[in-house]
Amino acid sequence: MPDNEDDVITKLVVLGSDSVLPIDAALKIYESKTGIVIKETCFGTMVTGSRADVNQVVKEVVALDKNHIFVKERGFPPGDDRRCRASRGGGTRPGFYFMQEEAGMLPIIGKALDNYEKGLPAKEVERKKRMKVSQLKDIIESTS
Repeated sequence: MPDNEDDVITKLVVLGSDSVLPIDAALKIYESKTGIVIKETCFGTMVTGSRADVNQVVKEVVALDKNHIFVKERGFPPGDDRRCRASRGGGTRPGFYFMQEEAGMLPIIGKALDNYEKGLPAKEVERKKRMKVSQLKDIIESTS
């Protein structure tokens, strides 16, 4: 199914950057001369509008720090009754805790992307070796 440039979409722009502040990204969006709707959230900014406008604005924001600004398309616009806390009686939004975990990993992912672009080798993860039963017995016997 081809993308229709007139489709209304919502994208969530999340920062995992130390060099770009949330206000920098938000100001870049506010400066755009498009008919988009902007909602700032605790994780970043939601941008809603025509597919062409949203994609253009998001592209400009990501250019601020391409390896540390992450974007995902959101299935619902801001204020949609299916997701809005106000219409559900309050509480946390479904997926909030997962998003919180994802946002915490973004600086690590950004750093890995930076290293990849520099051609640095990936760090080897040191795997812990299982202890042999005989070693465990020796430890127990030595402490008794």
